[in-house]
Amino acid sequence: MSIDRIINMIINQIMRRVINTGINKGIGHFAGKGKPGAAAGQADRVQSSQARETAKRARQAAKLTRRLGR
Repeated sequence: MSIDRIINMIINQIMRRVINTGINKGIGHFAGKGKPGAAAGQADRVQSSQARETAKRARQAAKLTRRLGR
């Protein structure tokens, strides 16, 4: 194995981790935490819960897409 291939493999691993972290942080940022518990109504809690579930599904879809791309 040449040194070029080894360096390329290491760079690919680092880039994969950076991209995964960026995707997860971006999804978490846009999903948001919502309002504090006392200020949130029932509708806000339901919407916040749905946003977290949607974010979870988006992360799973991103992971699957990255896996298919390999």
